[in-house]
Amino acid sequence: MKDPISKELYDLLACPICKSNIIYNKDKTSLICKKCDKNYPIKEGIPLLLP
Repeated sequence: MKDPISKELYDLLACPICKSNIIYNKDKTSLICKKCDKNYPIKEGIPLLLP
């Protein structure tokens, strides 16, 4: 499955709450914070990183 976000952008992203790394969920439809476990959806290739 192709990544919905470019590698360059993905490498820059961090959780807006705790500033920790974020990873794709299993289906690559959202991003999950590794530290606080907050879930951020991806809509049309745009990560919605709203706290």
